[in-house]
Amino acid sequence: MISLSSVNELETANDALQSFKMQSPAFFEKLLHVVSLTRALHFKYQYMGSLIVDGEKTVSSPEFVRPSVIQLYQNEVQQLKKDAEFQTLKEIFARYQTIGFAKLSLLILGNKPESLSGAVVIK
Repeated sequence: MISLSSVNELETANDALQSFKMQSPAFFEKLLHVVSLTRALHFKYQYMGSLIVDGEKTVSSPEFVRPSVIQLYQNEVQQLKKDAEFQTLKEIFARYQTIGFAKLSLLILGNKPESLSGAVVIK
């Protein structure tokens, strides 16, 4: 997905994520686990974001991946969704959806907003 983002948008999203991290450090660690798992499995961040925001499993669904691996991944996301702090995360993801789930994920992983500004293609 090609996403154009200004540094201001990215900084605002990063501030929201950092604030969320300070308010809910244990939940943020769970989120970091899911984002890292997404990266390790080479799944698209769009897939993760769609599962978080609206639960749609067909958007950017991984191809050529064993159903058991997809089920394992979906179970990890489901564990995240069971947490009381999940609604706040869902609101953050929905509010900054225009930035793109990939850039939000990279912010969660610790990338600087300046490194993500402009046109970047990330799946």
